[in-house]
Amino acid sequence: MKTDRSHALYTRALELLPGGVNSPVRAFKSVGGEPFFARRAKGAWIEDVDGNRYVDYIGSWGPMIAGHAREEVLEAVREVMADGLSFGVPNALEVTMAEEITRLVPSCEMVRMVNSGTEATLSAIRLARGATGRSRIVKFEGCYHGHGDSFLVKAGSGALTFGLPNSPGVPKALADLTLILPYNDFEAATRLFDEVGKDIAGVIVEPVVGNANCIPPEPGYLEHLRALCTKHGAVLIFDEVMTGFRVSLGGAQQLYGVRPDLSTFGKIIGGGMPVGAYGGRRDLMQQIAPAGPIYQAGTLSGNPVAMAAGLATLKLIQQPGFYEGLSATTDALVAGFEAAAAEAGVAFSTRHVCAMFGLYFTAERVTRFEQAKAADTARFNRFFHAMLKRGVYLAPSAFEAGFVSSMHGEAEIAHTLEAARAAFREVAAT
Repeated sequence: MKTDRSHALYTRALELLPGGVNSPVRAFKSVGGEPFFARRAKGAWIEDVDGNRYVDYIGSWGPMIAGHAREEVLEAVREVMADGLSFGVPNALEVTMAEEITRLVPSCEMVRMVNSGTEATLSAIRLARGATGRSRIVKFEGCYHGHGDSFLVKAGSGALTFGLPNSPGVPKALADLTLILPYNDFEAATRLFDEVGKDIAGVIVEPVVGNANCIPPEPGYLEHLRALCTKHGAVLIFDEVMTGFRVSLGGAQQLYGVRPDLSTFGKIIGGGMPVGAYGGRRDLMQQIAPAGPIYQAGTLSGNPVAMAAGLATLKLIQQPGFYEGLSATTDALVAGFEAAAAEAGVAFSTRHVCAMFGLYFTAERVTRFEQAKAADTARFNRFFHAMLKRGVYLAPSAFEAGFVSSMHGEAEIAHTLEAARAAFREVAAT
């Protein structure tokens, strides 16, 4: 496995980019070693600058649900870009995208396009605070909502304590307005709302936690959050940047039958290009400028090229049997992982929802963030590198979900599981 060109690029990048990367997880800091630099991707495969090819289970962190470089998406982009890359005035495609989102996600009666998932979540929180006149928000351990100050907060000494900044540059005064709850803990949520419910503007949650690998909600948990928010007048926000259009056509809210007040999206609705959106109840969204007093703006929002890529992707995922195929492929993948681990005598478990999956080096069924943290990350790191050298690219962190695309076929799954059997044996021997 050659790495000369990636190493040379990384050496240059370290002099120019903080940590040599433009997003922290790319640096392989959690797993050790140096990142590879991509040259191209097609279908379920990604190729680096040294010519190494990998079955890709990142998919640009989710949006490549229909596979890399789909001709239908590329053709849509080529057609639109010929007329210009950006206008700074309204274009027809952003209206069409709004029509598609509101049709597919019934809780979104109106939407606002933005440029990233982080921008979407920041805007949704501002809207919740502005609409309720309250300041506090609630987030959950293991959930990630972008790098906004309100979200870079860790739990205090107990479930009902104020959050604490977990990054320099986050003012403690702002962190004091963020309360942290353990995900899937019914009683902790009830206690928090009983104590300070009148002060809570909104609750933001990944309905399937994707930043503790992959933790689905326990039965009734999302319904419990819905009931608490309704009772106390708080805004329930589903962060569907990962789950939207991935775990089902209507996202996690459709899959679990829970209607949030606001939802945030990204990734897939841009077909891999920079994009995001937030939407929800009409009475809330009408409070966004210029319809209302709560300000939010963006020069590139609704960019025509990104809209074209997103609309082409949304058309692909509405083909008959698309999600059934994704689910069957993911079922086979995680079952194969578990069988390979058992054969090697390695404590291991998985969680998955449709085409989103998590791998844990623990025998426990993971339902809480503290269980994910207690899993054997050293073994995961060895497994990651053992898979990488055998041509399989998993998330370079024990706390990031993996993604399957519709282009992962029998050959890709067979290649992955052959690599996994060897990798688990390697892990067991160390």
